[in-house]
Amino acid sequence: QVQLIESGGGLVQAGGSLRLSCAASGRAVSSYPMGWFRQAPGQEREFVAALSSGGYHTYYAASVRDRFTISKDNAKNMVYLQLHSLKPEDTAVYYCAAKRQSGGPYSRQGDYAYWGQGTQVTVSS
Repeated sequence: QVQLIESGGGLVQAGGSLRLSCAASGRAVSSYPMGWFRQAPGQEREFVAALSSGGYHTYYAASVRDRFTISKDNAKNMVYLQLHSLKPEDTAVYYCAAKRQSGGPYSRQGDYAYWGQGTQVTVSS
């Protein structure tokens, strides 16, 4: 049974930073690509960032590139999303997800088999 549990969300002012964490159990984060998605109120869930299984390749949505960084710690079986220069439009529930198999593409939600429950990020102006 694969479980993904996110944490680290909260309320932050515009321009601030947060680090989201995703604790994985039942599957090694070193084995498969991992991703972060987000869903803002009244909007569809969208791709944010992904990390290849080997950890050498990262992928970002254009709206977060240069502000967010995805990483992982294989020893701790954790995946992280560092958020910098936050904007009010970054307000959303952020979800950690694990892909079904190795390789791309990385932005399609349907390719991810396992999802966490989400963590709320709210950015005030």
